[in-house]
Amino acid sequence: MKIAQRMNRLGTETAFDVLTEVNALRSQGRDIISLAIGEPACDTADYIKQAAKDALDLNMTHYGPSQGLPAFREVIAKHVAETRNISVSPEEIVVVPGGKPVIFFSILACIEEGDEVVYPLPGYPIYESMIRFAGGIAVPLRLREEHGFSFDVRELRKSVTDRTRMIIVNSPQNPTGGIIPKSDLHEISELALHHDLWVLSDEIYRRITYETPAESVSQFPGMKERTIILDGHSKTYAMTGWRVGYGVMPRALAMHVTRLMTNSNSCTATFSQHAAMVAMTGPQESVTRMVADFRRRRDLIVDGLNGIEGFSCRKPMGAFYAYPNVTNACRTLGLKDSRMLQQYLLQEAGVAVLGQQCFGTRLPEDNQEYIRFSYVSSDEDIREALRRVKNSLSDSAHVSSFLARQPQAVA
Repeated sequence: MKIAQRMNRLGTETAFDVLTEVNALRSQGRDIISLAIGEPACDTADYIKQAAKDALDLNMTHYGPSQGLPAFREVIAKHVAETRNISVSPEEIVVVPGGKPVIFFSILACIEEGDEVVYPLPGYPIYESMIRFAGGIAVPLRLREEHGFSFDVRELRKSVTDRTRMIIVNSPQNPTGGIIPKSDLHEISELALHHDLWVLSDEIYRRITYETPAESVSQFPGMKERTIILDGHSKTYAMTGWRVGYGVMPRALAMHVTRLMTNSNSCTATFSQHAAMVAMTGPQESVTRMVADFRRRRDLIVDGLNGIEGFSCRKPMGAFYAYPNVTNACRTLGLKDSRMLQQYLLQEAGVAVLGQQCFGTRLPEDNQEYIRFSYVSSDEDIREALRRVKNSLSDSAHVSSFLARQPQAVA
C-alpha cells in the first residue's frame, strides 16, 4: 500500500515515546520515576469535574458549533482582554480540542509551500513538525542559555528573509522554563510589523510563572491584527485529558480556522467546554496552590541538580521544567550526547527524562548537551530521582556496563 510522501515530513512528540518505554519497564516490574511527561500530576479540581457531571446530566452530549460554544467564547474573550490588555470579541475566538490544533490550523491557514517560519530551538517539537508537514521551511532560532533561553533579537533579525511569513514565540517556554522579556517582545513586534509577519504566540504556560509575570506580544500597537494567541486549560487547570484549547486571532483568520475545525473535528466536546467555562469563572485557589507547589519543587530540583557533578542548571522563570546543561557530565562519563544520557538514566537509575534531541532537530554547530526534567511529581519523587541520578553517575561499574552494551557509545 502506498503512503503519501507528506507523511515523511511529519514528526512526533517524543515524550509519548518515552512514556511508552516507561510503561513497558513498569510492566516488567521496574520501579521507574518519570520526570519526562509535561502534565500536572494533580487531579482536576472537584468543582470542574462536577460541572462536567452536571453537563452530562443536562445531556450536553450533542454537536456544538465548530467555533465553540458562544457562552464559552464570551468568557474567553473577557479573560483574554483583561489579561493581555487588548480588546477581544467572541468572533475572534476558536475553541479546539487541545493546544496542538491551534498550531496545526494556523500554519495550514497562513503558510504556503516554501514560506519560511522562524521557530524556537529547543522548542515544542510540534512547531517544526507542522511547519514541514504544511510544506513550509522551518528556520530554527537557537535559544541560548546565556540569554536566559530567550530570543537573541539580533539573531532573529538575521533569520528573517523575504520568504519569512511567521515567527513562533513561546513564553513561558518548553523545555527551558525561560520567559521572553517585554523589551524583546517589543522588538519582535517591530520586526513583525516591518516585514508584515504573523506571530504565533504560544501562551499555554502563561499562568505558571514565579518571580516575573509573562507578557504577550499581542499588547503592542498593531500586533493584535497579526498575532495568534494559543492558550488552553491543560496546564493551568490540570485538564490535559479533557482536550480544551483555544486560539485568539483576527476575525478573518478565525473564519478559516473554524472551517478547518469543521473539516477535521466537527467540534470540541460540549460537556468539556462547559466544564472549562466553569473552570475559568469559578474559584482559582487550585491554580494558585498548584503554582505554589511548582515553585517549591522548582527550587528543590534546581538546587539538587546543581549539586550533581557535571550538571549546571539555571533557575526556570516559568512552566514546570528544569533544563540543566549536562555537557560536562556526558564528556566525563564518555556518553556521546544527551540522548545517551537519557537512556542511561532510564536503564541504570530508573529515572525518565528527555534529552534535547526531543525538542527539535539539532544544528551542526551545537556543542552543548541538555536534558529536561519535568518537576510536576511529588517532592518525595523528586528527591528520590535526584538521589538516583547522583548515585548512578558516580557508579563507574554501572557506567562501564552501560557503555559496553552501546556500540560506538564513546564520544
